This record gives sequence, C-alpha cells and structure tokens, in this order.
Amino acid sequence: MREAVDEFASHLAQVRNRSAHTVRAYVTDLVSLLDHAVRSGGSSPADLDLAVVRSWLARQRTMGAARSTLARRAAAARTFSTWAHRHGLLPIDVAAPLASPRAHRELPTVLRADQAAALVEAAATDAGPTDARPTNAHPVEVEPTGGAGLATAHPSGPSQAAGPAAAEADPVRLRDLLLLELLYATGVRVSEVCGLDVADVDSGRRVIRVLGKGSRERTVPYGVPAQRALDGWLRHGRPRLVGPHSRNALLLGARGGRLNATTARRIVSGYAEAAGLPRISPHGLRHSAATHLLEGGADLRAVQELLGHSSLASTQIYTHVSVERLRAAYRQAHPRA
Repeated sequence: MREAVDEFASHLAQVRNRSAHTVRAYVTDLVSLLDHAVRSGGSSPADLDLAVVRSWLARQRTMGAARSTLARRAAAARTFSTWAHRHGLLPIDVAAPLASPRAHRELPTVLRADQAAALVEAAATDAGPTDARPTNAHPVEVEPTGGAGLATAHPSGPSQAAGPAAAEADPVRLRDLLLLELLYATGVRVSEVCGLDVADVDSGRRVIRVLGKGSRERTVPYGVPAQRALDGWLRHGRPRLVGPHSRNALLLGARGGRLNATTARRIVSGYAEAAGLPRISPHGLRHSAATHLLEGGADLRAVQELLGHSSLASTQIYTHVSVERLRAAYRQAHPRA
C-alpha cells in the first residue's frame, strides 16, 4: 500500500499540479483510509470498497471531525479512487457514488474601509509591533543589482516615499508598511505576497505578477499608496536588510532572508491589535479587499480574476458579505425592521 500512496502523491504534485499543502492533506487522509481498510480486513488497495470508505468517514464523524474536514476527506477518497481505477489498482471507481457533507461556510471577517485605512496607517505612523530588529541595517540609497529596473522609476526624493522621513525610517517599518499596503491593495494571498520577487513588480504600470494556486500566473494592479510604500522600501528599506540569502525576494525578514508567511501573519495581527481593530489576518485583508471592491461597484468576474479564483462560486461569497452588511444596517435603522 505504501507504493500506492507514494505514486498517488506524485500524481497529485506532478500531474494535477496541486499545492504542497493539498498533497500533504490528501496523503494524510489516504493513509488514514488505507489504515482503516487494513483494520477492516483488507490487505491491498484492491480490497477497498464503498462500504469501507463510508465506515471510515462515519468513524471520523464519531470522533468529532468538522463538516469541512469530512468534506475534504471525502474528496481525497474520491480522487484516490478515480486515480486507482485508472491505474488498474481498483476494478471499479468505488468512491464515485460517495456524497460529501456540505461544509458550513461562515461569512469571512472583514474590516470597514476606515478600519483598513487605520491598519495601514498604524505602520506609516510607526505605531505597532514588528519582528526582531535587523542587525545588519546600514544606510544605503541605491537598489542593488536585480532591482535597477524598478529603481529608475522611483521618485527622486524621500519626501515622495511612504511615511515620514523615509530615508531615516526603520527598514522593518518600511517593509511592514509595504506588506500591509500590498495585501489590502491587491487582495493577494499571504503566500503569494511573500513569494514575490523584485522583478515581479512593474512600477511603471503599477501591477504585480503573482504565481497563485496550481502555478497559475495572474497580473494584479495596485494603487498609488502602495506604490509610495514600494518606493520607500526599495530605496530606503530593502538595501539595508539585503544579505547573502536575500536573492531576488521583494519582502525580506529582519535577518535578510525572504519574509515567511508566519511572520507576515504576526505582523498583520500585531498592527491590528496596536490600532485597536478587530482581530484580522492576511486572509482577512483579502476578504476586506474583495468586499470593498464589490461594494464600490466592481464586476464580480473582475474580482474573480484579481483574486485568482478558479471558480466564480468562490468569489460569490463576498456578495453575501455585502448583503449581510445591508441587512444589519436595515435592522439597526428601519423602524419596522
């Protein structure tokens, strides 16, 4: 069975082009399913049948698994069953008739536009936590090799960069400001913003090139405030943090390596707490950006393209958020609500 698991993992990663997170989750689910099959008397994938899959899911539910978890595990079982049948490991696609429990989809937490602005301003006004202070910070005014194309498009003086006295500002603060601006301005995922290289930014057209889920590439625009934050970071922040491990990464950690998603989440939540805002994550800023676009009149298909959703159904949840806000305002203000 171990060989089947390894081949299935390779299929997910190389043929289906699934993310490492999805591969890990599906493989974990499959190992659990096959272990259950062995306990039920099976000895190979060919012994798997619909009854075994259903009893496995029932056992998961008895152990308290959430509906969303059960839905994912059912999807993993169906995907493996289809693959195993095509490769001759199963005589029939045993899990094809399997129905998934519909996961309860909660409305995402979003900030109001003024709250999102306050979050970004918390970094611009030097109010809020950061990660460890850099030990190699030194004043440099010229972007190193690899970022020259962007440097030539920058404004000529620090007064045009984001934040007060950008040339003297803490480089980590400049990095934090750019992180917050990009997350809210573009609605990209935290993994996508951390994966940006300097060359992925076209400051002339004010767009970034993003590599999203399934290695799908898309171009996302950003606004003037984010451009100012980018100018300040590339002129007065990144050169002071850049080190031997920086390579072409746009956003750097305090020690010069590529900023990781865990640190980015901590930065966002820390500034939100410092500004007295509701608890928010980078994904919450993504929700906020999408909601504000739709409330401002953006087309649903355009928002789908910006967010990198493969299905319009994923984007439609933001219309529910807007409706819920309208309903809440109605209940609060209408005398016969």
